[in-house]
Amino acid sequence: MFIRQMTYLVALGREKHFGRAAEVCSVTQSTLSAGLKALERELDMRLVIREPRFMGFTPEGERVVEWAAQIIADYQSLRQDMEGFRSGLKGTLRLGVVPAAMPQIARLTEPFCAKHAHVTVDIQSITSAEIQRGLDKFELDAGITYLDNEPLMNVRKVPLYSEKYVFVTPRTAKWGKASKITWRHAAMENLCLLNETMQNRRVLNNLARSIGLKLTPTVTTNSFLSVCSHVCSGGWSSIIPHTFSYIFAGSEDLVLIDLIDPVHEQSIGIVTSDRDPLPPLARALLHCAAQLELNEYVRARIDLATA
Repeated sequence: MFIRQMTYLVALGREKHFGRAAEVCSVTQSTLSAGLKALERELDMRLVIREPRFMGFTPEGERVVEWAAQIIADYQSLRQDMEGFRSGLKGTLRLGVVPAAMPQIARLTEPFCAKHAHVTVDIQSITSAEIQRGLDKFELDAGITYLDNEPLMNVRKVPLYSEKYVFVTPRTAKWGKASKITWRHAAMENLCLLNETMQNRRVLNNLARSIGLKLTPTVTTNSFLSVCSHVCSGGWSSIIPHTFSYIFAGSEDLVLIDLIDPVHEQSIGIVTSDRDPLPPLARALLHCAAQLELNEYVRARIDLATA
């Protein structure tokens, strides 16, 4: 009963509405309200402000919502772990992935799904900040993100591969016949880049700033698909992770040029909540990741695509 009441409280915190929270929990609104009142009696404190509609939580209620989310996550992990002893892992692995890592994600999910046939994988393309929030709120089991550019709080990190950067431009453009280009020259071109809500762009900004440059793209976006569209139109160039090379290399109208002065690498890997024991799905994902050699795989794919 106590877990059910906690579930009602977390649902109310997420939905901010009694009716919607009840619907999410598949109960009537009166059942949800009765459960919340029972929880308040159990804890001997007021948690929810009602007038009569939902108006928020008391300070104590805000703290209990945080504890409730963790308790529910641990309870669900406990049930998954015990079920795994009987019939193998089941459930859904909730994975947040920064857009820059999307070209490589199947390399990780393929062996995971092969080993855990009764587990489905839900992948969300989200920012690094959203991955942090998802882990903090127990709404994600793991994330794939940058490991050493911006602080990550209360997480375990497992490196997967190093991201490098290349300049992509139309074959008929100024640099279309070059084999290398400096960051200084690249920054002077008509660029389409990700916007600054994306950590990939902030990585590029920091790198440019370190050598006295400022990136001034004429088009920004939160989508690599949009970057691809603008570069393929012939009017723009871009700076992209090298892992996108074999995607862009499919176009005969584009060339990929190594960026130098400096050559820069950025570590990308898995992050999970830093707690023991680890949730079973997160633990299984880390086990699969430990068997991979992604740096070598990425390099081979890019060499094949650009040969």
